[in-house]
This record gives sequence, C-alpha cells and structure tokens, in this order.
Amino acid sequence: QAQLVESGGGLVQAGGSLRLSCAASGRTFSNYAMAWFRQAPGKEREFVAAISGSGGSTQYADSVKGRFSLSRDNAKNAVYLQMNSLKPEDTAVYYCAADRRNSLSRNYDSRYEYEDWGRGTQVTVSS
Repeated sequence: QAQLVESGGGLVQAGGSLRLSCAASGRTFSNYAMAWFRQAPGKEREFVAAISGSGGSTQYADSVKGRFSLSRDNAKNAVYLQMNSLKPEDTAVYYCAADRRNSLSRNYDSRYEYEDWGRGTQVTVSS
C-alpha cells in the first residue's frame, strides 16, 4: 500500500501557474501508475491526468490538455503536476492516486481503478 501526500496547492490568479507534488512511500513506487483527480464543491471527483510507472505514457482530461503536464521522478518517489494558464474552473481539491499496476489501465480515467489516495491539496484560481 502506498501512502501519498500532496503539496503545492494555493491561491493564484487566472492565467497563473502552480506545481503540485505528490510524495509517495514504498520501495515499489516505480511499479505504480499514478494519477491526479480533482473535486470541486458539489461536484463529482473527476480525472485530470495519469502517468504509467515508467513515465513513458501519459493521459490528460480534455479540459487540461495543453495546459497541464504530468511527470514523475521514480528516484524521488514523486509525481509532479505542472499547471499553467489556470482558469477559475480549475478551482478544486486535487488528489493524488496510485494504481498498483505499472501500465495505465483501460479505464485510467476512472477513480475506481486506483487503490491508494492522498488527502488532497486545495487549488483556488481567482478571476
């Protein structure tokens, strides 16, 4: 089981940037596909981006393509979500999640594919 801790959230103006980090415990981190989800008040938790264990494959939600970039450093047991050109609609709590499989599953955008979750970090984008 991986323990995940997110950081890097905060308040930013529209058009600005933030970089979220997710630190993971466990010596088998490189075996886990990782993802970010987000949840705005009153809304369902939605997929943002995912990356395979090796980092060779990434997937993004249409709403963030071209603005967000997901990467990982397996030597540091960490994944990073670089968020640029932020919009007020990006405001949400962002959660890091781990899938104990190395490759992205067919349903990589489903929250039910991920076994381990962090507690989240708040991102607020002001207009």
